[in-house]
Amino acid sequence: MSAPDAEGAEERAAPEPPPAAPEPPATPPAAPVPRQAMRLLGIHHVTAISRDLEATTRFYRDTLGLTLVRAATNDDDPTARHFWFGDPAGTPGTLMSFLEYPAMGEGTVGTGSTHHVAFAVGSTAELDAWHGYLTERGAAPTEVLERGGLRSLYVRDPDGHIVEITAAA
Repeated sequence: MSAPDAEGAEERAAPEPPPAAPEPPATPPAAPVPRQAMRLLGIHHVTAISRDLEATTRFYRDTLGLTLVRAATNDDDPTARHFWFGDPAGTPGTLMSFLEYPAMGEGTVGTGSTHHVAFAVGSTAELDAWHGYLTERGAAPTEVLERGGLRSLYVRDPDGHIVEITAAA
């Protein structure tokens, strides 16, 4: 019981106000996206910078045998030529593209740069054939190395990008 006040009346506590209703969100939350709709299918393409697209074309098309599937300008920078190499159909996953910037300085290797790009071949015999072919063409591949269940060779393109050619060991 409450204590009486100066006039002898009992003091009563004020009733508690009802809890406030939560504020509605400014925008309704987005419906969750089903996980299957967010699945990555693989690499579509890799884009690198080139100083000279003619030299790049000689290497990727004439030496490695990729098809020049598109020669255009870059959508984001119409002053830059943009070449796409891949299989004859331009299938995603086979594509490598190059933006040409003749006056751009040499890149710096480190965090944020790409170390190398790897192309797969069907067998170790084919890899050995690539080694002989690249050597004959003066491309200076490394010896074939075996590690981690793969056999690989490495060669540099005209801009110094490291290109790996690999097969399961």
